[in-house]
Amino acid sequence: MRKDFGAKSWLYPMPVLIVAAYDEHGVPNAMNAAWGGMFTDETVGLCLSAGHKTTKNILATRAFTVSMATVETIEACDYVGIVSGNRVADKFTRAGFHATRSPHVNAPLIDELPMALECELLAFDPESCHLTGRIVNISADERILTDGQIDPALLHPVTYDPVRLEYRALGAPLAKAFACGKRLDAAKK
Repeated sequence: MRKDFGAKSWLYPMPVLIVAAYDEHGVPNAMNAAWGGMFTDETVGLCLSAGHKTTKNILATRAFTVSMATVETIEACDYVGIVSGNRVADKFTRAGFHATRSPHVNAPLIDELPMALECELLAFDPESCHLTGRIVNISADERILTDGQIDPALLHPVTYDPVRLEYRALGAPLAKAFACGKRLDAAKK
């Protein structure tokens, strides 16, 4: 038997995305955005209110970065989600974050977050709050690489549980993608 909950913003896993941008004076700001993900092969889609300081910065500079919150940085990542950059000018610094300018877009890479999508703004609809960006580059700190590739076991990404309002660490690998289901196809022959 199933239980109905009605229309909710529940999806698992929901990534905890940290979106960062410089303002017109080169001051970085970051926010925690739970509603976002890959939109197409080369674009990301985010739901960001026009009133957020980070959104204003993105509209001014037309560039931003998207990083994943990690187990090690969860307090700082939560902080940038509960404090407004419109009210706390040094929110980025108070979170304990340090910025390095991306060589690919006019946006900050957060030194403490080891993986980032470096993006150019494509479109923003203030009515729907939908922002789309083109991924120009993905960068990763060498500390999270295994055999030259990003290793989730070293990245320690976090997901958001919208039902219990909790952050959760992602678990161990389960099966090889695009391979484990082949056994079912072979059984039908």
